[in-house]
Amino acid sequence: MPEAAALSARLICELTEAGDLTPDWRDSFEAAARHRFIPDTVWVEDADRLVPVDRADDEAAWLELCYANKAVITQVDDGVPSLPGRVGREITSSASRPDVVAGMLAALGAEPGMNVLEIGTGTGWNAALLAERLGSDSVTSVEVDPAVADRARRVLWDAGYKLTVAAGDGASGYPESGPFDRVIATVAADRVPHAWAEQTRPGGRVLVPWTTDFHNGALVAFTVASDATMRGRIMGNVAFMRLRAQRGKRASLDRDVKEVAGARRSFTQTHPYPVLGEYDASLAIGLRVPRCKLIVTHHDGGAYTVWLVDPWSGSWAALDVEPGAEKFPVRQSGERDLWQEVEDAYRWWDGLDRPTSDRWGLTVTPEAQHVWLDTEEHRIDRPGS
Repeated sequence: MPEAAALSARLICELTEAGDLTPDWRDSFEAAARHRFIPDTVWVEDADRLVPVDRADDEAAWLELCYANKAVITQVDDGVPSLPGRVGREITSSASRPDVVAGMLAALGAEPGMNVLEIGTGTGWNAALLAERLGSDSVTSVEVDPAVADRARRVLWDAGYKLTVAAGDGASGYPESGPFDRVIATVAADRVPHAWAEQTRPGGRVLVPWTTDFHNGALVAFTVASDATMRGRIMGNVAFMRLRAQRGKRASLDRDVKEVAGARRSFTQTHPYPVLGEYDASLAIGLRVPRCKLIVTHHDGGAYTVWLVDPWSGSWAALDVEPGAEKFPVRQSGERDLWQEVEDAYRWWDGLDRPTSDRWGLTVTPEAQHVWLDTEEHRIDRPGS
């Protein structure tokens, strides 16, 4: 398919020029063409809906989605679109952005001769890239959705990558193919499964997108010790969907925001952007404010509303922002004062001299996990953990 080849070459050139694709992975990207792994139906966002794009209807548009440096939505509503016309509400599987894929593969440090476990097969493209470099016998991939696993296995085998694709809970790893030298998760975890350390050789690396209810976007590179404890620091910013067993509750303004007329009202002079929009601040806030989801709704003239929602307790807060304003009205409802909690957490981070993401670390043992700042001795207690 000449057009696909040209689009693939364009993407590889873009990734290389940006420094995302390292020379040792370029051959894999050239050999494992991305469109071969993308389903014939994908979805794109349209307001608050996810609408299908079919290859049979518009192959050129489908190919552009395959080779844009963006995530491609490959499943909605766990495979059963909830609205008429195959229109979905929730993204439940996707093909990761190519620059994120390239960056994580480089960070994994996998070399020929190593045995690798992938958590979250998805389309199978990431597994194919690993197999190109390491060989199919050295790659095992686990996918929780049986239909997604079956499709990925079929596509991989048809493309010549006869690796193991297992349907099951990736949190349990896959001891049948272990021990592993490297483990890479393409799903996020709040509670990082210790099984991944147990199945990794001492000195091996486990790469995990780590998340909280509030902040999704911390890539942790762990090293496994001889006692199967793993320790790691945040090394990058990536956002992934959670392990299905750790999804928790999704926040919805329609469902979770009630009693608007009776909400408690106040004002704050703290602009929400440095609190919620700055990566390092929001990362720290996620450590201090559990069960809090962030939603932003935009209005005419550049105005917007920041919503903080706890779908477990029914508490919520709304902060209305007008361009140029010096103070901002706050509405809160429920047993928690969510904006106050977030503002207090921001001040806590500020009082620590505003640590950047690379100063945070995580230790995972068979019994527990804990967060630390700079050194393992400086533990940070997480409320509700």
